[in-house]
Amino acid sequence: MKEFLKKHFLKIIGVLIGGIAGFMYYHFVGCASGTCPISSNPYISVIYGGVLGYLLFDMFKKKEHGTN
Repeated sequence: MKEFLKKHFLKIIGVLIGGIAGFMYYHFVGCASGTCPISSNPYISVIYGGVLGYLLFDMFKKKEHGTN
């Protein structure tokens, strides 16, 4: 378990921060009319933010050097 957390720490943090940011976007910006597919639903906003956070934080991983 420690190895898993150590290997995927940045990705997990990225998903958490992205999810929080997605909820904050829904809460503070949102879409009152309900026509905005992402910001009108809190669940979709959190999932979308989590995915974006994962992708953003995944860019900062160390490259593994190995033989192919």
